[in-house]
Amino acid sequence: MYVCQRIRIGAEVAPGCHSPTLCGRLVGLTGGAADMSNTPAYLAIAADLRAAILSGELPAGAKLPSESGLMRQYEVSRTVAKWAIAVLKGEGIVEGRAGSGVYARDTTRLVRHAPGRDVRFRSGDGPTSPFARDAAGAGQQGTWEHDSRHEKADERIAARLGVEPGAPVMRTSYRFLADGEPTQLSVSYEPLAVTEGTPVEWPEDGSVKGVVARMDTIGVRVDEVVERVSLRSANAEEVEALNLPARTFVHTIEWTYTAGGTPVETADIVLPGGRYELVYRLPID
Repeated sequence: MYVCQRIRIGAEVAPGCHSPTLCGRLVGLTGGAADMSNTPAYLAIAADLRAAILSGELPAGAKLPSESGLMRQYEVSRTVAKWAIAVLKGEGIVEGRAGSGVYARDTTRLVRHAPGRDVRFRSGDGPTSPFARDAAGAGQQGTWEHDSRHEKADERIAARLGVEPGAPVMRTSYRFLADGEPTQLSVSYEPLAVTEGTPVEWPEDGSVKGVVARMDTIGVRVDEVVERVSLRSANAEEVEALNLPARTFVHTIEWTYTAGGTPVETADIVLPGGRYELVYRLPID
């Protein structure tokens, strides 16, 4: 555990500090070199701790300063110290252990390379599931839970799929896990007019995974995907399913795959920001 009595003032490191970087990297509360005087104190403290965790100065399993320690170190109230820790818990990079304290977590994130998300499968390519490839890239084992059922499209989904409200669709809900840690939720919809009676009607029944590869097997060539990314607070259901702290934020992705201009699948994805990194590589025409 690192113990700091006070923050750094200018170039001076407070006596008794076991970690000069953690003790006074920012903080901006004193207007030092990295001035963050316009930043709320709890965010400045969270930024300081986050940098120490991501740099490895506070490795996975290391104990963070207590609330009382942060109060002394940064000369703030207990409420400010609590909020700073809550920010890091919401990002998934620290965890509280009852009766023990708060500890740094493994900060390895899955990387989602959007343009190469769903590929045309060739034997020897490795995992056919896009999520399994994400997890493998991070050195983790990707697994998922799923539930598929026939439903009728509501107005929102009908508009995204270009079908009439009430049209039959395949709805599949997923919870994805990396090394047993829940890291993504998804609900997808496919028009049964495209897949009904084919080998890929039920998305998880065959050996080939992923929208593009599955559609290829029935002669439907996907040629475009549109993704809309946003940020919002997690709802109660997402907090429970992803083991998130209350009052945390998630990335949401609304995507739609089309073949020749006809939508063949649309989905809503939920990603905790602290457990996933979104990467977009776009060609310049």
